[in-house]
This record gives sequence, structure tokens and C-alpha cells, in this order.
Amino acid sequence: MGNSKNQIKDLRFYKAVSKQTMNISDSTHDISEIAFVIAEITLESGVKGQGYLLSFHYNPNAIIGALKDIKDFVNGYEVNETLKLADDLSKEMEYFGHNGINKWALAVVNVAMWDAWGKTLDQPVWKLLGGSYKAVPVYGSGGWLSYSEKELIDEVTNYKKRGFQAVKIKVGSPEVEQDIERLRKVREAVGNDIKIMMDANQGMDLPSAMKLSLKASALNIYWFEEPIVHTDFAGYEILRNKTDISLAMGEREYDCEPLKELIRRNALDLWQPDIIRIGGVDEWRRSAILASSYNVPVLPHYYKDYDVPLLTTVDKVYGSESFDWIDGIIDNQLSVEDGFTYPREGAGWGFNFLEKEMTEV
Repeated sequence: MGNSKNQIKDLRFYKAVSKQTMNISDSTHDISEIAFVIAEITLESGVKGQGYLLSFHYNPNAIIGALKDIKDFVNGYEVNETLKLADDLSKEMEYFGHNGINKWALAVVNVAMWDAWGKTLDQPVWKLLGGSYKAVPVYGSGGWLSYSEKELIDEVTNYKKRGFQAVKIKVGSPEVEQDIERLRKVREAVGNDIKIMMDANQGMDLPSAMKLSLKASALNIYWFEEPIVHTDFAGYEILRNKTDISLAMGEREYDCEPLKELIRRNALDLWQPDIIRIGGVDEWRRSAILASSYNVPVLPHYYKDYDVPLLTTVDKVYGSESFDWIDGIIDNQLSVEDGFTYPREGAGWGFNFLEKEMTEV
């Protein structure tokens, strides 16, 4: 590989916990901690780059183990060799599988490499990829099933006060009528000028998802995310053909094969790549290009700090999900005005985690 100041010489991992940590629940998970794992690479030049993944409280030993398995492997790679590293790691990881936790480990390092490469060139990632400085629509996400009615209404009305033009809430209650009542309360609280979306986190069966879709149409629900298990392609096809609600899916996928199948079945309206699950910047963009080529807009999952700059490079942009979870532990927050935000103009991703919030693991 030669000897270069742009080679990776060190890789370290840290944990950080959101200042907004709370007990929250959706239809399939109880979440006790909003935590992140940060990968920080250092180049021979001294430039550092960071990438992070949302870990919650799940499987801490597994993800740290997967990350430590590649700690020494990445040393010596040029910071721009993201595709070569992915190919070499794919061969290394084949025995235990490419997808799953190994893909997470690869992706968070990939994101850190793009950060360091941008800082090396003193350019934001979106410029390196040919993006334009343009407004990207964002929506306020949350609406957890564990919320009381007051907590739910407080959250969505706060989003409205902050200028958001769309909000998403969780569904998948034990009874469909409970979901309808929550949606109705939200509609009453935010009025008709705010878009409302719903997310079942795969927690419903096909009949209940069908029932909720039909009943929710009277409330002008904008789209339905992960109504059923993500591998039930036939179920998505039935839902799309027999209801008039738009379907969003993709955050659970580790490659483009499910997207191809959903496109083949005409069973999807919005593609939601998760930059960490799918393998990092290069694979995120591969999936977005595929979706856009079939006129399926891109609506990524969770990582707005990476998704907003990447969306400036995509033709079919639908928007980005917004949580505030890392805002209190980074040095440069994205601001939302009238439901839009812009990519950061700083080098790399344009932000870093605060050292005082990082604990090495």
C-alpha cells in the first residue's frame, strides 16, 4: 500500500449517551438507553475522522467485538480506499456472514473514513460527491407508544412550533382502534397543514395493517412505515394494491436485494436506507441510485447528520428523519427552519462529538 500521510494509522472506539436518554417503546422494542458507538480513525497526517452508530442498549459486547475485530485490519489503508476496504473485509468476514453486525462494523468505519477524507481535502463530504448546497425537507420523529396522551401531544405540537411541517408517530398498539385514537388526537393537535406519518416497526400482521391503513385514510395519513415484517414482500404488494396509503420500507436492509424485489412487485413508494446497516456511504448511494432510477424517492432512516448531505446528491429526494438525540453531545447541530435544513459547510461531515462525552471502549 506504500507509505502515505493519508494512510490510517489508528482506530479507536468510544461510547456516548444522549442527554435525552429516556425509557421509550415502539410496537416491538422497549428502549432503556439512547447510546452511540463512535469510531475514530487517525491518519498518519494527524487528521481524525469520526463515524457513529445508534446502538441503544442492545448487544454491547457483540458490536464492540465486531469493531475490535477490524481494528488492526484497517491500518495502512489510504483514507479514500473505502471500496477496497469493503471488498477486502467482505472476504475476511465471509465465514460468519457479510450482513448483520459485521456490516455495522464496516459501515461506521466507512463513515469515519469519509469524514477524514473530507477534512484532509478541507471540503464537506457532499461537495466531494458532487452535491449542491440546497434545502432538504426533514420531519419530526417520535410518537412512542409508551407516551401518555399529554407527552404525545406535547411532542408533536413542539415540532410544529419549531417549524416542522411533518411528524411521525408510532403505531402497532394491541388494538387498531388505539392507534386510530392516537392518530386522531395528533391530527386535532397539529391541524390539517401538518403531514402525519405512521410507523409500525414491523409490529403488525397483514390483516391489522390493512385495517389500520383503511381507517387511517380519513385522517389523511401521509405514509405508512414498516407495517409488517420486512421480508414479507407479498404482504407489501397486497397492502399497496388494496389500500391507497403510501408504503415506506428499507431501514432493516443490508443490501439492495429487497429493494429490487419490492420494485419488481411494485410494492414500495419510499425507500429508507439506513447508512449503517447497508454498509456506509458507498452502499447508501448505490441503493439511492437504484431507487431513483425506478422513480422511488429516497427517505433515509434516522442518521440525518449523514443523510442530509448525501441527499443533496440524489435526484429523487423525499426528506430526512429528525431526532435531536446527539445534539447535546456534538459541537455543531443542524438547525431546522420551516421544515427544512441544509448540509453543514464544514469539512468532512462538519461536526464532531465532544470529547467530554466520549468514553473509550
